[in-house]
Amino acid sequence: MTHRKVRRPEAEKFGAVVRRLRERRGLTQEELAEQAEVSATYIGFVERGDNVPTLTVIIQIASALGVRPSELLRDF
Repeated sequence: MTHRKVRRPEAEKFGAVVRRLRERRGLTQEELAEQAEVSATYIGFVERGDNVPTLTVIIQIASALGVRPSELLRDF
């Protein structure tokens, strides 16, 4: 799994939303990853803005967090 050499502001913003919602629900990165069916490393990449998830992964993360995908994107 690779990550971006240069972080994009929108990727960092998206990652911050994921982290905030994850922490509000009292989940670890590992717990969120298991529920979203992705690796914990990938969740870390997303939260730091190193990776931009595909639509499929956005839907999986949203489902694991118990929110609509649009809630992850509403600040955009």
